Amino acid sequence: MDGLFYYLTALILWTGLAIKVTSPQRHQYDPARRAMCAVVLLAGVSFALSAPPSVTVINRLTGIPNIAAPLVYASVTAFSAACLILIIYWRGGDPDHVRRVVLGWLIAYSAVVVMVWALFALGDAPVERRTDLDTYYATTPYIAEMITLYLVAHMVAACATTTLCWLWSRQVTGWTHTGLIVLVLGWLLNGAFGAVKLTAVVGRWTGHDWDTLSTDLAPGMAALAAALVTAGYILPLIGPRMESITLCIRLGPLYRLLINSADRRYWVPLSWRSIGDTDLRLTQRETGIRDGLKRLGPRLDDRAREQAYHRAISAGTSIHEAEAIATAAMIAVAAHATTPDPPVPDGHVPVVLEADLSDLVRVSQALRNLIVADAVRAERKAESQQT
Repeated sequence: MDGLFYYLTALILWTGLAIKVTSPQRHQYDPARRAMCAVVLLAGVSFALSAPPSVTVINRLTGIPNIAAPLVYASVTAFSAACLILIIYWRGGDPDHVRRVVLGWLIAYSAVVVMVWALFALGDAPVERRTDLDTYYATTPYIAEMITLYLVAHMVAACATTTLCWLWSRQVTGWTHTGLIVLVLGWLLNGAFGAVKLTAVVGRWTGHDWDTLSTDLAPGMAALAAALVTAGYILPLIGPRMESITLCIRLGPLYRLLINSADRRYWVPLSWRSIGDTDLRLTQRETGIRDGLKRLGPRLDDRAREQAYHRAISAGTSIHEAEAIATAAMIAVAAHATTPDPPVPDGHVPVVLEADLSDLVRVSQALRNLIVADAVRAERKAESQQT
């Protein structure tokens, strides 16, 4: 498999890291945040180092054949440990217990990394193998132990992470639940990747040639697994932001109807660090809409709402949709009225202001309905006849 596949995978993973790094810096020194960044960074590094062109460059720059192998194995092992530690941080619990568990895994996987390098130093691998080192040296003293150690360590981390994610997914909902399910799938594939690699190695031990499992099947599994794992970690972050962006877009028609584009009271310039704070933008838009409805309160006419409601019901729409269309018609008629504003009664609060955000979204979308446009035209015609 050529280098482009590996580099493209690394680029996709590092894009996920960029999304994380540029998110609002509310918890800059949170251990879980740093573990998250380490996970995505190490995943990309593992793929970039595993690319055949990278293997060739590393080996030739150092003058040591196959030294890229322990480098890749060490990065994969560190990635596995970072993923496991991140899940432990995410689950939380007693801080002292969490620190002890994290320290235990750190020590164990640091020892694995040291042993990988020690076994490589003790072994003899003079023939450069860019894609099939696992199987080519499967029976070479010390090198075989190095390969087996890294694969077993990777599979242990995959099994532990899958189990933790699955158990936790049964206790949570929303985007966290979705992310954990994706992580379960990703780590199942990671475990399968290790099993496939180890199967090819065992094949060499027993005199069989199953190299294609390691050289052709395993890299594709690893890429898909890395994509799923990265998506699983990123989803809880970008999921709520995607929802906020969607709500902002869906509130657009109502916002533009009520707020003049020149009105900067609901527009706050954001720095590059907080440009992704979609919750702030959504709050600004909702505040503008509610202030606009409050100003429009004296003009809101129940007759326009009732007429639009009965027409929507007659057209066969559901009650909820008819109510949204009726409210949208009442607001649109008031917003397009040309008569002077009537005085605002003391303590007057428009009923529509009591609507929650989901109701405002339905009203905003209902503004595009033909019944609303007809109500506005009818009101304008009535006003012109009066004048």
